[in-house]
Amino acid sequence: MRFRVIVQFLLSVLALGLRARPAAAQAPDTAAAPPAPFIVGAYAQGSIILAHTYAIRHLVASHPTGFELNAQQQTTGAAPWHAWYRFPKIGVAATYYDFHNPVLGYAFAISPYLSKSFWQGPRHTFNFRVGTGLAWLSNPYNQETNHKNTIASSALNATLQFRLEYDYALTPHLGLLLGAGLNHFSNGATAKPNFGVNLPSLVLGLNYHQQRPVPHRGTFAPAPPDVGHLFYNLSTSIGFRQRNEADKHRYLVNSLTVAVGRRMNRKSNLLLGAEGFYDRSLTAQLDDTLRTSLARPAVGKAGIFAGHELLFGRLVVVSHLGFYVFAPYKSSTFYYERLGLKYHLTDRLFAAIDLKLHRAVADVVELKVGVKL
Repeated sequence: MRFRVIVQFLLSVLALGLRARPAAAQAPDTAAAPPAPFIVGAYAQGSIILAHTYAIRHLVASHPTGFELNAQQQTTGAAPWHAWYRFPKIGVAATYYDFHNPVLGYAFAISPYLSKSFWQGPRHTFNFRVGTGLAWLSNPYNQETNHKNTIASSALNATLQFRLEYDYALTPHLGLLLGAGLNHFSNGATAKPNFGVNLPSLVLGLNYHQQRPVPHRGTFAPAPPDVGHLFYNLSTSIGFRQRNEADKHRYLVNSLTVAVGRRMNRKSNLLLGAEGFYDRSLTAQLDDTLRTSLARPAVGKAGIFAGHELLFGRLVVVSHLGFYVFAPYKSSTFYYERLGLKYHLTDRLFAAIDLKLHRAVADVVELKVGVKL
């Protein structure tokens, strides 16, 4: 009973973070949703290390193995977005990985996730799961004691998970789970070297279902009133990055963003915007490489971008593609990408964490605050 209470509390906290906007911003909906049942699982994982770059090829000889404990709660229609996404599951997983390599050691990760069923039968369920969180790696790069670990140079890292799952009902409450997915660990270039690690994985485990099949309020949920309306975002960010292994200093990176957006439908916003960047590591890079007799270019940059936002109540998944229109110092590609998570603290105020990339290589992790007008 105590374990059940703990699981329900953790999932309730996660569901609270994904709740919809306040009732005033939604169309009236007075029907009560059925209670949300929970699922707990225990899985074993077997993986290989993907040699995505030559710099980590010396580390791909081992076959990491892992173990995962997770808890999920089935959405049943308490918020309109549950029906818009056909009632996904909200979960949190704790994963342990042993790399079976003294250079890499082991990893421990905590990752909230969403699991979406795309086919269901009386005893069969196919799911797609995506999650992100934090990971701790035991043996990061050290120039004196562990210089062969080119995967990660910090103990604290971000993790991403993508997985296809098949759940077969052995009994009304017990399910056999088979899965295939990808686990990724990286520190987002806050320290270098940072080539990251990709672990294609096979998964085998058991799920306990509190209730199967799951009741829900119905498939209809009204569209929000702001569909088709424009809005404006103003935000600023802070981040830190390291130039290379030899320079241990963490340089401050700032940005300022102005954007206009339009809510296209229940699930999506589209945005256009402009932003400026100031990366102090580029000043240090110029000091090392530029001859004093040459004119010193400005290190500030300005760009324009187009973006998409995938909406889950107050939580938003952000993706941008941008192009530099002002970059006197050519330190990177002419374009950049951004992936992130945004959370609306109120109807006006939001916070976000973004990963800015150049040609899919991490440039900086940005912590952002902003206002929506």
